[in-house]
Amino acid sequence: MSENSAAPLYVFLDEGGNFDFSANGTKYVTLTCASGTRPFPWFGPLAGLRYNLLEAGWDLERFHASEDHWKVRKEVFDVISSHIGDLRVDSLIVEKRKTAPSLQPIEVFYPRMLTYLLRYVIEGGLRQGHNQVLVITDTLPLKKKRNAIRKGIQQTLPPMLPSGVRYEILHHTSQSCVGLQLADYCNWGIYRKWQSEDDSNYKRIQPAIASEFEIFRSGKIHYY
Repeated sequence: MSENSAAPLYVFLDEGGNFDFSANGTKYVTLTCASGTRPFPWFGPLAGLRYNLLEAGWDLERFHASEDHWKVRKEVFDVISSHIGDLRVDSLIVEKRKTAPSLQPIEVFYPRMLTYLLRYVIEGGLRQGHNQVLVITDTLPLKKKRNAIRKGIQQTLPPMLPSGVRYEILHHTSQSCVGLQLADYCNWGIYRKWQSEDDSNYKRIQPAIASEFEIFRSGKIHYY
């Protein structure tokens, strides 16, 4: 990832799986951040790819890995893998059956998990120094979830940031934000590896993964 010490650090956040902790829910929840500084080398190629696909007859408002046709996914991963040196990806993996009942309410779960994830992002991404951190998530329809994310970030970031470094928490629609679409694809590749044992696309982004940790491995917090 290219660094500019005078520039803000952008952190795009995405998730995989659901928050149903019953037997009907997904086995895993993944929280993933894609981070970097402007100018984003992958921005133009991804935007250009979308227009190329529109002209080829694909009606796409945005890229969304779980919904996109496999042919579209291949093209997107081609772009991402060609800019792998300009990305930093951090991911937290939660095996839900190992999550204590006291941690399962979303207003408890999300702040706690974000604390662990953002510690890796900030400690790694701020080594060169930045004047601002902007954390961007998708627009969230569930108020309780949105509040949980804000609480997690507000609890985590201030103690970690050097004096004078500001932060912002922004909720944007993924249609409006190529960075969120990038994070979605990175998270999808990681989620598929854990949930479905399909690592075909994970391998394409693996060189960009700075941290990937299974939080409750062996029944306790564990870091890779």
